[in-house]
Amino acid sequence: MSECTHDCSTCGENCSERNAIQKEKLNELSHVKKVIAVVSGKGGVGKSLVTSMLATLARRKGFETAVMDADITGPSIPKCFGLKQLAEGSDAGIFPVFTKTGIKVMSLNLLLENESDPVVWRGPVIAGAVKQFWTDVIWDEVDYMFVDMPPGTGDVPLTVFQSLPIDGIIIVTSPQELVSLIVEKAVKMAEMMNVPVLGIVENMSYFECDGCGKRHYIYGNGNVEKIAAEHGVKVTAQIPIQPAVASLCDKGLIELFEGDWLNELSDAIE
Repeated sequence: MSECTHDCSTCGENCSERNAIQKEKLNELSHVKKVIAVVSGKGGVGKSLVTSMLATLARRKGFETAVMDADITGPSIPKCFGLKQLAEGSDAGIFPVFTKTGIKVMSLNLLLENESDPVVWRGPVIAGAVKQFWTDVIWDEVDYMFVDMPPGTGDVPLTVFQSLPIDGIIIVTSPQELVSLIVEKAVKMAEMMNVPVLGIVENMSYFECDGCGKRHYIYGNGNVEKIAAEHGVKVTAQIPIQPAVASLCDKGLIELFEGDWLNELSDAIE
């Protein structure tokens, strides 16, 4: 037998690797309808920001919404929502922490006594923690769960794709040409795992002058639409450089953001 490529679309149903992949069982007290993963090829492009904004938009529409922070070594979600209290639990499982508008959140920072303590774990342990967020947390009723993934196409993203019932992914990028190349890697990984790409978001796309209203493409005019067209992705979004939004994140008030940049993508997810 030839070596496994981990691309289940290219191998037979009797492949031992393929048969070994099983989705993790959700906590028996939970019911999650749709799971959307938010990914990026590299760090620092605003993946957690986009995750928080999409969750906020879903909640504004009246959906029961949750965010799983799968970025174990660099969790940002609690900061965006201003969450300080530690998660609690019982014999039945761990309870997520609620944001001000009622979004359910679980992150490793909600389990640490000091949120600045580093998580110095090896890959398998990190992947195991992500699985436990799915199996041990009592999510109750959730219409849409957004999973904030760590950057890249390594161990944890592979674990999430293989262990959780991902319905689709959102790819976050920035305008630089180098990042565009990395985005293609993320798109191709999704294709290998047979997970549809729902949309591509280009963050820090431009800066709009308050005085003249002209758009300035500080990092260059990205080619997100070209990449989307090449891979059959129908929905793209561009988020400008917005100091006000950055300030809301720093203050833990992302649920107060105003802007229609992600409305089309939010509608497509729905």
